[in-house]
Amino acid sequence: MTREEAFHILQQYTKGESLLRHARTVELVLRAYAQKLGQDVDQWGNTGLLHDADYEAFPDRHPHVIVDLLRERGEEEMAHAISAHYSHWGVAHESLLDKALLGCDEITGFVVACAQVRPQRLVGLEAKSVLKKLKQASFAASVDRGEVRLGADLLGVDLAAHIDFIIQTLQPHAEELQLTPVATQAS
Repeated sequence: MTREEAFHILQQYTKGESLLRHARTVELVLRAYAQKLGQDVDQWGNTGLLHDADYEAFPDRHPHVIVDLLRERGEEEMAHAISAHYSHWGVAHESLLDKALLGCDEITGFVVACAQVRPQRLVGLEAKSVLKKLKQASFAASVDRGEVRLGADLLGVDLAAHIDFIIQTLQPHAEELQLTPVATQAS
C-alpha cells in the first residue's frame, strides 16, 4: 500500500482536525522508529496513519472496520498491529510493528497535549516535563498511563529516551502539526 492510498483511506473515514493530526504524528514517529530499527518505513508509517482511521466514523466498531479493510487488501501485518494497538483488546503483540504501534500511540498523543499547553509548544519541550505531566492524572486524563508504560516496555526502551525520540521526531514538523511557538505581543 502506498502512502497516498493510506491517506485516501484515512480521509474517507476521518474529518476531525485533531484526529487527523494524531494520525500524522503517529505516522511520523513510526516512520522514524522503522528507519532506526531497519524496518519497512512505508508499512510502519501507513500503519500509524491508519491505526485510528475508523474511530470517528465507527466508534462502536473501532478498530474492526479498518482492520477488515486492510485484511481485504492483503495487509495482514498492518491489520494485526492495528487490532493489537490497545492491550485491553486482548490481541497478542507478536511483531515488532505490533509493539511499536502500541508503544507510540498513547505517548505520542500525550506529548502533543503537553506541547499544546506551552507557549513554546515543541521548542524546548523535554522528557522530564512530559514525565511530570504523566503523574498528573487530571492532565490529558483520557491517556491510559498503563498503556504508555506497557508500550515502552514492549519496545524495550527507557520511557524518557522514548519521549525524547518522539519530541525530536515531531520538532521538524511543528508547522505542519500546528505546534509552532505562540507569538507573544510586545507591550
